[in-house]
Amino acid sequence: MRETPEELQQLQALLDTSLAGSTAHLRSIISSERTLTAEQLTGALTGMCTLALSTVTAKGEPRISGVDGHFLHGKWHFGTARSAAKARHLAARPAVSAAHLRGEDLGVFTHGTAEILNPLGGEPAADWPELLAYFRDFYGDDAFDWDDDVVYYRLHPHWMAVFAADPAKLGRQADDADTADEVDPADEANKADQVDQA
Repeated sequence: MRETPEELQQLQALLDTSLAGSTAHLRSIISSERTLTAEQLTGALTGMCTLALSTVTAKGEPRISGVDGHFLHGKWHFGTARSAAKARHLAARPAVSAAHLRGEDLGVFTHGTAEILNPLGGEPAADWPELLAYFRDFYGDDAFDWDDDVVYYRLHPHWMAVFAADPAKLGRQADDADTADEVDPADEANKADQVDQA
């Protein structure tokens, strides 16, 4: 979780106002017992989360495709090839919708505007160096030509809603993932001993 307390507050306010202003039908599905707080959400959305991303053509027709989503600082970040159709759509019409679904357990639905983080030949976002370091670490330094081949976006949301069938279950899964990522110093010492003895 990379969010600051201020970012968590902003995300919680967005979740609250989005749900409060939604239809009665949606609120019958997403209730206070079947959603996540901002802190719970950032704990659940770690690593790469596949997004179904919807853009709009020049004719006003929707187009949906899959992208790697990374939830960082309370907002979705995603990339694509500079030559992709969705890149052309977003350059002309930055309105976008995104959904992240995990079966019937979790649904994260977002509407907003996409900001280009590394425009070709233009001034990158102020935090692009930090984000680029994250993406290079995740995918590998040589995964792409980071300057010319790929373009990254930040989705600035004006509406976001979260459905969680069992929030406690998602919380346990997030805790398990955190535990699995932890390094036990004793285990590392044992591995070092085994190498020395080999």
